[in-house]
Amino acid sequence: MTARRLTGGRLAGAALSVAILIGGAGVASATMIERPAATIGQSDVTTVAAPQRKPAREFWRTKVRLRTDEAPGTIIVDTNHKYLYYVEGNNKATRYGIGVGREGFGWSGVVKVQRKAEWPGWTPPAEMIVRERKNGHILPAYMEGGVNNPLGARALYLYKGKSDSGFRIHGTNQPWTIGQNMSSGCIRMMNQDVEHLYDRASIGAKVIVVGPGNRQGEVSYDDRGIDLLRTIFGG
Repeated sequence: MTARRLTGGRLAGAALSVAILIGGAGVASATMIERPAATIGQSDVTTVAAPQRKPAREFWRTKVRLRTDEAPGTIIVDTNHKYLYYVEGNNKATRYGIGVGREGFGWSGVVKVQRKAEWPGWTPPAEMIVRERKNGHILPAYMEGGVNNPLGARALYLYKGKSDSGFRIHGTNQPWTIGQNMSSGCIRMMNQDVEHLYDRASIGAKVIVVGPGNRQGEVSYDDRGIDLLRTIFGG
């Protein structure tokens, strides 16, 4: 079964003309993704915060009209179009721009938020430490939370049943990577966006990740573009 994304991409793009009205370092799971061979010099993490350049306007947080059968509180991650939707019900959602796994590190499936953390610490998995060392990058065994931490300001930990999938929805110290395929499978957001989502998403929230392999099964969501009334008047 495959995912269906109907007219949202075209309509969302057309709505950008009115957008002026609006104000990672992932851990990979061997059972969920296919790993590529290491590329010399390539790295998807940095332990030094990059200049806070915003991504393209199309990836700014936006209130949209979204038709879906998914319950309010559900998170839909569209890795193909680099959007994350927080479903609010009544054909309403908040859409966030995201960064996703680079080639060979993408994945799909249905998971749940089982843990949340503010300014999380980061322990790189052994396989990432080895991979990065081969590329000439030395990662710390552990890094305290803070502005230089690759996990950014907040992290939502994704579980499959009782098992940690190894993947996170988290902030980033590289905001310019939003809209790109740069991570090891985690879902990156701008820090201000992940803080916004963190305050709304509940423990146990369903997360549908649409991506390679279509392991998420059938999911219907129709992004009909910017919700002008909510954007102008709030709500």
